[in-house]
Amino acid sequence: MIRAKKSALLERAFAVYLLPSIHKSFSHLYGRGIRAPKGPALIISNHSSWWDGLLFFFLNHRVWKLDVHIMMHERGLRQFPFFRRLGAFSIDRSNPKDILASLRYAEQLLKEGKTVILFPQGDEFHLETRPLQFHTGILYLMEKCPQVPLVPVRFYYSMRREKNPEVWIDQGEALSLIDIPEGSRHERTLWLQDRETAALDRLKQEVLEENYEEFLKLLKRGRKS
Repeated sequence: MIRAKKSALLERAFAVYLLPSIHKSFSHLYGRGIRAPKGPALIISNHSSWWDGLLFFFLNHRVWKLDVHIMMHERGLRQFPFFRRLGAFSIDRSNPKDILASLRYAEQLLKEGKTVILFPQGDEFHLETRPLQFHTGILYLMEKCPQVPLVPVRFYYSMRREKNPEVWIDQGEALSLIDIPEGSRHERTLWLQDRETAALDRLKQEVLEENYEEFLKLLKRGRKS
């Protein structure tokens, strides 16, 4: 596996590049419940777009301000090795030994007080793929680091009246291992998978109904934020 090699200087430089790019690429970013976790966290999300990881960088730069590391497919990290400097580390799901090595590295990061982001689907899937089909690695980490809260984030991309798409981001309430019904690691993963599938479907319905009441605009038009 490929370990992260973070650089605070490169993080600051990348933010200067990323924020104008987000302004150019999206008409709106709407957020609900976007708030900093109370310390290090294990953050998960559905994964349907190349933008997902970059939006996490945006959220951390603007709101969370945590020492974040993100699990990334090895082929992508080899293609874009500079992401290592932003906190990305690899996983190769075709190699069971590499999977275990990546999970142990993520466990080490969490125990060092860092925040880890991963996509339990393991790869990108179409936004409308159901169910989300989580791998069990998320429960492995929750069992190994029971003191670290799990924070779910849902992304929904939508095309409406404007030239560029918009993104709706919903940050859910933090969970701990005791919030998940007892069972095998597989059974608990299925429970979490079903919970997040339902939450994403609720978010989709709110987008279709243009329900803005609980969402804040994360992009200020007319100036770079």
